[in-house]
Amino acid sequence: MRELVRACKAISAETRLRILNIVMVRECSVSEVMQALQISQTRASRNLGALYDAGLLQARRDGAWVLYSVDEAGLDGHSKELLTAIQAMLRTDSVASQDAIRLEKSKRIAQ
Repeated sequence: MRELVRACKAISAETRLRILNIVMVRECSVSEVMQALQISQTRASRNLGALYDAGLLQARRDGAWVLYSVDEAGLDGHSKELLTAIQAMLRTDSVASQDAIRLEKSKRIAQ
Protein backbone atom coordinates (compact mmCIF):
# COMPACT_ATOMS: atom_id res chain seq x y z
CA MET A 1 0.00 0.00 0.00
CA ARG A 2 2.92 2.36 0.66
CA GLU A 3 3.84 2.43 -3.07
CA LEU A 4 0.28 3.29 -4.04
CA VAL A 5 0.12 6.16 -1.55
CA ARG A 6 3.46 7.47 -2.80
CA ALA A 7 2.26 7.28 -6.43
CA CYS A 8 -1.02 9.05 -5.60
CA LYS A 9 0.82 11.87 -3.85
CA ALA A 10 3.12 12.23 -6.83
CA ILE A 11 0.24 12.62 -9.30
CA SER A 12 -1.70 15.04 -7.12
CA ALA A 13 -0.43 18.07 -9.08
CA GLU A 14 -1.58 19.11 -12.55
CA THR A 15 1.98 19.66 -13.79
CA ARG A 16 3.00 16.13 -12.84
CA LEU A 17 -0.06 14.69 -14.61
CA ARG A 18 0.85 16.66 -17.70
CA ILE A 19 4.44 15.40 -17.52
CA LEU A 20 3.25 11.80 -17.19
CA ASN A 21 1.05 12.32 -20.22
CA ILE A 22 4.00 13.27 -22.44
CA VAL A 23 6.52 10.75 -21.08
CA MET A 24 3.98 8.02 -21.80
CA VAL A 25 4.33 9.09 -25.46
CA ARG A 26 8.15 9.06 -25.50
CA GLU A 27 11.13 9.54 -23.25
CA CYS A 28 11.90 13.21 -22.69
CA SER A 29 14.69 15.45 -21.52
CA VAL A 30 14.06 18.34 -19.16
CA SER A 31 14.23 20.75 -22.10
CA GLU A 32 11.57 18.81 -24.01
CA VAL A 33 9.30 18.86 -20.95
CA MET A 34 9.87 22.60 -20.63
CA GLN A 35 8.91 23.20 -24.26
CA ALA A 36 5.92 20.87 -24.29
CA LEU A 37 4.41 22.24 -21.08
CA GLN A 38 5.73 25.80 -21.50
CA ILE A 39 7.21 25.83 -17.99
CA SER A 40 10.54 26.84 -16.48
CA GLN A 41 13.54 24.55 -16.14
CA THR A 42 13.23 24.64 -12.35
CA ARG A 43 9.59 23.65 -12.41
CA ALA A 44 10.19 20.87 -14.95
CA SER A 45 13.15 19.45 -13.00
CA ARG A 46 11.37 19.61 -9.64
CA ASN A 47 8.29 17.82 -10.94
CA LEU A 48 10.28 15.21 -12.87
CA GLY A 49 12.20 14.58 -9.65
CA ALA A 50 9.00 14.07 -7.69
CA LEU A 51 7.74 11.52 -10.22
CA TYR A 52 11.13 9.81 -10.27
CA ASP A 53 11.28 9.68 -6.46
CA ALA A 54 7.80 8.15 -6.40
CA GLY A 55 9.06 5.34 -8.63
CA LEU A 56 6.89 6.28 -11.60
CA LEU A 57 9.75 7.35 -13.86
CA GLN A 58 13.17 6.05 -14.70
CA ALA A 59 16.07 8.15 -15.87
CA ARG A 60 18.94 7.32 -18.18
CA ARG A 61 21.87 9.40 -19.31
CA ASP A 62 22.42 9.93 -23.01
CA GLY A 63 25.39 12.21 -23.56
CA ALA A 64 24.51 15.65 -22.20
CA TRP A 65 20.91 14.71 -21.46
CA VAL A 66 19.06 12.82 -18.79
CA LEU A 67 16.05 11.19 -20.42
CA TYR A 68 12.96 10.31 -18.42
CA SER A 69 10.42 7.63 -19.24
CA VAL A 70 7.76 5.63 -17.44
CA ASP A 71 9.38 2.84 -15.42
CA GLU A 72 7.22 0.04 -16.84
CA ALA A 73 9.37 -2.75 -15.39
CA GLY A 74 9.64 -1.22 -11.93
CA LEU A 75 5.95 -0.43 -11.41
CA ASP A 76 3.76 -2.58 -9.23
CA GLY A 77 0.27 -3.60 -10.41
CA HIS A 78 -1.53 -0.72 -8.71
CA SER A 79 0.77 1.89 -10.22
CA LYS A 80 0.39 0.39 -13.71
CA GLU A 81 -3.39 0.50 -13.37
CA LEU A 82 -3.18 4.08 -12.12
CA LEU A 83 -1.09 5.16 -15.13
CA THR A 84 -3.47 3.39 -17.52
CA ALA A 85 -6.40 5.25 -15.97
CA ILE A 86 -4.55 8.58 -16.17
CA GLN A 87 -3.71 7.98 -19.81
CA ALA A 88 -7.36 7.20 -20.61
CA MET A 89 -8.64 10.28 -18.78
CA LEU A 90 -6.14 12.64 -20.39
CA ARG A 91 -6.87 11.35 -23.90
CA THR A 92 -9.72 13.87 -24.24
CA ASP A 93 -8.20 16.71 -22.19
CA SER A 94 -7.51 19.84 -24.24
CA VAL A 95 -4.45 20.92 -22.20
CA ALA A 96 -2.91 17.45 -22.50
CA SER A 97 -3.60 17.47 -26.24
CA GLN A 98 -1.84 20.81 -26.65
CA ASP A 99 1.13 19.49 -24.64
CA ALA A 100 1.37 16.49 -26.99
CA ILE A 101 1.33 18.77 -30.05
CA ARG A 102 4.11 20.94 -28.60
CA LEU A 103 6.07 17.78 -27.70
CA GLU A 104 6.16 16.83 -31.39
CA LYS A 105 7.90 20.14 -32.13
CA SER A 106 10.24 20.13 -29.12
CA LYS A 107 13.99 19.69 -29.36
CA ARG A 108 16.64 18.50 -26.92
CA ILE A 109 18.62 21.49 -25.80
CA ALA A 110 21.73 21.16 -23.64
CA GLN A 111 21.19 22.87 -20.30
